[in-house]
Amino acid sequence: MQGYGMSELSPVSHAMPYTRDDVPVSSVGTILPNIVCKLVDTASGEEITEVEAEGVTRPGELWVKGPNVMLGYLNRPEATAETIDADGFLHTGDIAVYHEGGYFSIVDRVKELIKYHGYQIAPAELEALLLGHPQVMDAAVIGVLDDEREEIPKAFVVAAPDSGLTAEEVMSFVAENVAPYKKVRRVEFADAIPKSTSGKILRKDLRLREQGA
Repeated sequence: MQGYGMSELSPVSHAMPYTRDDVPVSSVGTILPNIVCKLVDTASGEEITEVEAEGVTRPGELWVKGPNVMLGYLNRPEATAETIDADGFLHTGDIAVYHEGGYFSIVDRVKELIKYHGYQIAPAELEALLLGHPQVMDAAVIGVLDDEREEIPKAFVVAAPDSGLTAEEVMSFVAENVAPYKKVRRVEFADAIPKSTSGKILRKDLRLREQGA
């Protein structure tokens, strides 16, 4: 069963409802009884409540409160204070969206967000879009600095053999499917995307590669 949890949540806060067949398996399901959660804009600190035209909220950090939330880290009061606020909400560090069907999806980690002109961009969202291109075999996105020292999304793309795919085509494909602020603004083709043994993208390796460029 798909769900969402962590050690600090003892162990879950969301799960796929077995009584429904309209909740996508790509989501983490609905919130469990006796637990409350909210999405918070990491830049403004405001709660995100509006469901937009696509039937989903904009991304925000998932905060969870309930009897399952840990009391704190053993002998680590400062770490506890950074994780659980005065109202008892656990700040998970995960970026999620809420769908009008009543379920949630995890889209990225807070530390991975790209901050562009006051907007926040989840690399995983752009990566999922890029993987939908028929000539893209694999992709990863990180934030890099442009000439004005502003953070912008850069895509590393593994193109299909002999596809002739160009950076301009990649950027146009993304631009046609996202809000203007989410556009990929640089593209670099690669032979492979660095990943861990579990298949997780090693963005730190891409950042090191970028710094050495």
